[in-house]
Amino acid sequence: MITGIIWAVAAGVMLGLYALPEKFTKEFEFENTWGLMFLINMIIVPIVAGFLLVNGLGDIISSIPASTLVKMAFASLLWGIGVMMWGKAIDHIGLSLGFSLFIGTVILVGSLLPFLVDGLPQSDRLMVMLGGIVVVLAGILFNGKAGLLREKLDVEKNESTGENRSMTTGIVIAVIGGLLATGFSYANAAGRPIIHENSLAQGNPEWVTAVIVMLIIYISGALFVIPYFIFQLSKKNLWAKFKTTHLFKNIGLTSIMAIFNFAASASFAFAAFQLGQSGNTVGYAIFNTICVAVAILSGIFTGEWKGTLNKAKQFLYLGLICMLVGVTIIAIGNGL
Repeated sequence: MITGIIWAVAAGVMLGLYALPEKFTKEFEFENTWGLMFLINMIIVPIVAGFLLVNGLGDIISSIPASTLVKMAFASLLWGIGVMMWGKAIDHIGLSLGFSLFIGTVILVGSLLPFLVDGLPQSDRLMVMLGGIVVVLAGILFNGKAGLLREKLDVEKNESTGENRSMTTGIVIAVIGGLLATGFSYANAAGRPIIHENSLAQGNPEWVTAVIVMLIIYISGALFVIPYFIFQLSKKNLWAKFKTTHLFKNIGLTSIMAIFNFAASASFAFAAFQLGQSGNTVGYAIFNTICVAVAILSGIFTGEWKGTLNKAKQFLYLGLICMLVGVTIIAIGNGL
């Protein structure tokens, strides 16, 4: 169990940091930064990782039942739409609030979805884990409240209603994106058992299964995301933005985003396996909670909360405490 928790925490740290480099790209619009990131993230990194790390990749994928692949592909397509909306939400309302609302929705739905695939654990374990999830959600809500107070103060300072409309739009995008992104948890739970069996049969170590699962999820998600950004770049005449003198720096920054995101997802998949029967639920809660905490701290360090009212910061710190307590409760429940 300890190994699984460590991997889930590591995955959360990487996912919490993955969007940070976006703040440092230059002369790129949202579509340029995130379109390039998703191209690297959903196509290049998974394919390279699959061919470099997996023995018998083609045989493993071809031996997966068509019904399982369809379930994974459809759920992953929804996840792809969700993470695209997440990027848009972050662009609207910042790291702290964007992560809080998106991940709060993900934890609420995504931690419970695997029970539909794996079945319910024993009642005593289930009640403790659900209690932990409730505490985590309380922390997410406190963080969301802190973010709303910060944004309200910003609007008052700027005396602008345009920013408020942008915040409202970002909140809606984050919540809807979070609902769709729970397809990731379902796709992992639905496909992992058969993929793990086929991978071991090819002589791969246990951790390689996570790479294969992520390859299928990310490529399926790209079926929507990549055409969407191609359309947006063309519609808004933004292709010329790639001619900037900062192109190579921007490629480096978006590559870091892509690698951190993929590595985080693969690490979560391995953590879920290590945590056993309830791994998708327990790992998902730990993974996403740590992710939010890291993202919020990143927002603090990069000045998102500079000049904010103390009340907002109090909600922020209370939220972080609740999330850490909730994760501890979930881990205890898994160990019963």
